[in-house]
Amino acid sequence: MKVVVPDEYKYLYVTDDEHPIVKIPAPVLYEKAVDVERVTKRHQMLADNMQRIMRAARGVGLAAPQIGVSERLIVVAPENRPTVIFNPKVLKAEGSQIGEEGCLSIPGLYGDVDRAEFVEIGGLDRKGRESTWEMDGIAARVALHEIDHLDGILFTEKVDPATLYWQHPSEKNKAE
Repeated sequence: MKVVVPDEYKYLYVTDDEHPIVKIPAPVLYEKAVDVERVTKRHQMLADNMQRIMRAARGVGLAAPQIGVSERLIVVAPENRPTVIFNPKVLKAEGSQIGEEGCLSIPGLYGDVDRAEFVEIGGLDRKGRESTWEMDGIAARVALHEIDHLDGILFTEKVDPATLYWQHPSEKNKAE
């Protein structure tokens, strides 16, 4: 789905040193990210930087392409307890939940997406060890949203179009 940003939201679509999250229509957001062959010190620093950027943006998840790095790395932190996963793969998905999503790369746009209620994800932890994580509810939603980013898929491709609406993120945070 092509997103047309209303004029009153365009100021949110800046990417610079102060606002490092890449916004649509940046090509990196639509590309399949490459696997991380080996977790190095650079990758650990990247994961730390992603956590900092995510917190500053008041996000609950972030994928490396959202900061312009086309590598398979996500940070999931729905309850402010970050989980870093390199090369995440969904091993199992069960159930269904419909819930509202937004995206730090499409600020101001929100809508309902149907996602699995429970997921088991395989990948590498921040030390490069093979691991699995089980997540349900909001954590499963966030993980699946971020894994989609690694495949060049934005939530707007899975959203129920009838539920889409624009709201300034600052107003949204006040309402929650």
